Amino acid sequence: MSTAQGARARARIEVTAAIKDEARRQLAAEGAARLSLRAVARELGMVSSALYRYFPSRDDLLTALIIDAYDSLGESAEAAHEAAADPFERWITVCEAVRGWALDHPHEYALIYGSPVPGYTAPDATVPAAARVGLLLIGIARDAHQNPDLARPPLADELRPEAERMAADLAPDLPPSVVAALVAAWAQLYGLVGFELFGQFNRVVEDRETFFRHAVGQLARGVGLVPASP
Repeated sequence: MSTAQGARARARIEVTAAIKDEARRQLAAEGAARLSLRAVARELGMVSSALYRYFPSRDDLLTALIIDAYDSLGESAEAAHEAAADPFERWITVCEAVRGWALDHPHEYALIYGSPVPGYTAPDATVPAAARVGLLLIGIARDAHQNPDLARPPLADELRPEAERMAADLAPDLPPSVVAALVAAWAQLYGLVGFELFGQFNRVVEDRETFFRHAVGQLARGVGLVPASP
């Protein structure tokens, strides 16, 4: 790459970052539904036609912000995961990292786990980033269930066909009962975080850190991350 090409590439990276930063500021102030390319361009002192060379539409910019948010969340969870030892503590640590990231990035959390943005449908390009935390939780369960002493979660007969389908799609090497419990725990994790972040715990839960750790510990037990009782 020539010096001129390198300078252009660096300039494009810098402008792209500036556009995203301004878009995040607008998310915090106005919400995702009111995000406007024209407003972003105006705040950056750009003409709209110049900004369209970086993001051809509002949806393209939203997609980039969504992928960045999922990746940032995933990186936080993965870093926490590496610092823990046994599966139970890894589960707790990953869940606490999700909560910590959400409290530090409330508007980005709302973008990926809040109300859908009217008129926007996330493309398949968002899936790998969105899957990072879920894959961590599956990996923790996979490691844990190599221990034959772990109890498998119960599975109702009427749920078995759906559990088997989910297992085939998500983790064919895990028992369907474990995969069904994992999907439920994944949803409940984000429900706990969302309730705290969006104010539903106000005047209900005061020691939220202790409550959260206990609750996700119960989720871990529901997935079977503790030895069966003798």
